[in-house]
Amino acid sequence: MRKSTVAIVGRPNVGKSTIFNRLVGERISIVEDIPGVTRDRIYASGEWLTTTFNVIDTGGIEIGDEPLLVQMRHQAEVAIDEADVIIFMVNGRDGITGADEEVAKLLFKSNKPVVLAVNKVDNPEMREEIYEFYSLGFGEPFPISGTHGLGLGDLLDEVVRHFPEREQTEEDDETIRFSLIGRPNVGKSSLVNAMIGQERVIVSDIAGTTRDAVDTPFTKDGRDFVIIDTAGMRKKGKVYESTEKYSIMRALRAIERSDVVLALIDAETGIIEQDKKIAGYAHEAGKAVVIVVNKWDTVESNEKAMKEFEQKVRAHFQYLDYAPIVFLSAKTKKRIHTLLPKVLQSSENHAKRVQTNVLNEVIMDALAMNPTPTVKGQRLKVFYAAQVSVKPPTFVVFVNEPELMHFTYERFLENRIRDAFGFEGTPIKIYARKRN
Repeated sequence: MRKSTVAIVGRPNVGKSTIFNRLVGERISIVEDIPGVTRDRIYASGEWLTTTFNVIDTGGIEIGDEPLLVQMRHQAEVAIDEADVIIFMVNGRDGITGADEEVAKLLFKSNKPVVLAVNKVDNPEMREEIYEFYSLGFGEPFPISGTHGLGLGDLLDEVVRHFPEREQTEEDDETIRFSLIGRPNVGKSSLVNAMIGQERVIVSDIAGTTRDAVDTPFTKDGRDFVIIDTAGMRKKGKVYESTEKYSIMRALRAIERSDVVLALIDAETGIIEQDKKIAGYAHEAGKAVVIVVNKWDTVESNEKAMKEFEQKVRAHFQYLDYAPIVFLSAKTKKRIHTLLPKVLQSSENHAKRVQTNVLNEVIMDALAMNPTPTVKGQRLKVFYAAQVSVKPPTFVVFVNEPELMHFTYERFLENRIRDAFGFEGTPIKIYARKRN
């Protein structure tokens, strides 16, 4: 099931980013120990009680014709369009302003559930002053304080109440679902058509032709697959000036529903920062990943060139060192046959379990090969390990003191586990826990 999405909108300086940070907490950042993973702060994951959801932070909506104001408004409209529920934030100290009323008009047109949050209500006396906000037409206003974290529980209770009910996916558990992500015009739709052998998706040289995510089921060699093609950008009258954040939002929706993610790179234009950003979301989500270098027919496609390009990919995507790289051309279908076997292998490894006794033999051999480090006179002791979940494969290593497990030694254990059991195409997670 995909997670619901909440957009926080309002005019500038009403405290949207403060509330955003409180909702997402530490979830906003990808692991910093691994170089090359970058992401914007506009889109992150939040949690309330037992419900997880996506949160979009928007720039303040300003009404005007200046290029920056127009772009800010466009970004807010994009977020509104993506959201299942909208938190409309106003400033309790300022009362209702003309800008608030303009934002309200925009939200009425969206036909989305709107929860009105009156921020900066820092003391009980101010609660009597929020009733004027009823006139905005969104029902009961919820007084909150982003600075002090007050009132967020009641606000989130109301937000979650408006989430649409999600039905379980109809696909059988044996069906492998994979998505194609990448910047606009990298060839996602062409690759979909090439893999299924028919013109299922509109293909154009104009970036952003795909308007919505399209699920395409097909069967190959007796295995059932579903391709989730991601939209690049939706057009409404004018093309949104900033497509980058929007394409990431769309890709995240597809990533959530995928077993395997194909991260597409354009061989003709090479690797850009946007490629690393989008692939970083798949890595953070713990999905199996296959790196696909498309349009390989447009460059000098010999073995030497392939090796050199692969080295560039590895240098730029160090955090995806587990992901296989496939070179192909969706247009000419050259090497297209090499892709599905990698998808299948990555999916199987993503769901792989290993026996506890065999795992611990590998761990003990690793300890003999490279003894645990000593930190401030205290040596790390590893007692045993167990796999606790799949998708991605997750291991708990029981130790004397988890703080002694340095990142480099954790990485060493990961490499030994990979050497022993494979796991190509999938991230694996290792957690150190104190033995009871």
